[in-house]
Amino acid sequence: MAAPRTHHIRKPVPTRRSLLTGIAAAGALGAVGCSRVAEASGSGGGDPLGRLRAQGVVRLGIAGEIPFGYIDKDGKLTGEAPELARVVFKRLGVDRVQPVPTEFGSLIPGLNSQQFDVVSAGMYITPDRCQQVVFADPDYQMLDSFIVRKGNPLDVHDYRDVVRNKAKLATGTGYAEIQYAVGAGYKQSDLLIVPDQVAGLNAVEAGRVDVFAGTALTVREVVKKSAKAEATKPFTPLVNGQPHVDGGAFAFRRTDTALRDAFNAELKKLRASDELFRILRPFGFTRAEMTDMTAKELCRG
Repeated sequence: MAAPRTHHIRKPVPTRRSLLTGIAAAGALGAVGCSRVAEASGSGGGDPLGRLRAQGVVRLGIAGEIPFGYIDKDGKLTGEAPELARVVFKRLGVDRVQPVPTEFGSLIPGLNSQQFDVVSAGMYITPDRCQQVVFADPDYQMLDSFIVRKGNPLDVHDYRDVVRNKAKLATGTGYAEIQYAVGAGYKQSDLLIVPDQVAGLNAVEAGRVDVFAGTALTVREVVKKSAKAEATKPFTPLVNGQPHVDGGAFAFRRTDTALRDAFNAELKKLRASDELFRILRPFGFTRAEMTDMTAKELCRG
């Protein structure tokens, strides 16, 4: 995340659903997407849904990233993930959602230290993260895109073009796009890392870089009012030489599999009725971002 950037739009400071988030916390929860925690029993955790129903509120971990989960200029919690959470948890008997803003790299440590009940930030499902949390099935899929100057003067359409044409590349803090670029042969020390796609747009417009890499959704949204830059056509990045499509989802503690399963059951109904798309569409999602991928297949990598 993106879901930012990602990821990661925010007018706070969030970032993307990276494959490499390396924020150090303490102990076994060390780095998001990197450290591993022990396998927990699927039957553990008591009755998390019953607890949430009794409380009447579910706490959502968000990372201030537009359009995934953020506080708008009027102080209201919104974004594709919080709006979806409102609908799903209402159906599950939990009437209210409460935002708990944090940095993207602190979402998994915060979840596992019980600062909130669920990660509601459009987080990408990756094998490393699947060792630390359990994911619902993805509510969207996402390709990558570039911000380039008008006319795309260097004719870049994927990471191999960036390497081939010796383009100066930027991406966001903790974005998955870091790994994709490095995997294509771009030298990591040459990458310009900026807070989010807004900073990336500014860098391209100012000529400090040739290309900013982000998710197709965040890129196409941020360039809408730019007179100097445009978005390239979405493309599928390669991981180990194979095309890779990311999927973003809600994350739960590993002891809360029953809660995840209840969430998944409602998500499946929303997808079948097409209400899922109606919820996500106001945030810039298109039919191309709808998916029937599962968390299980994305956890395999």
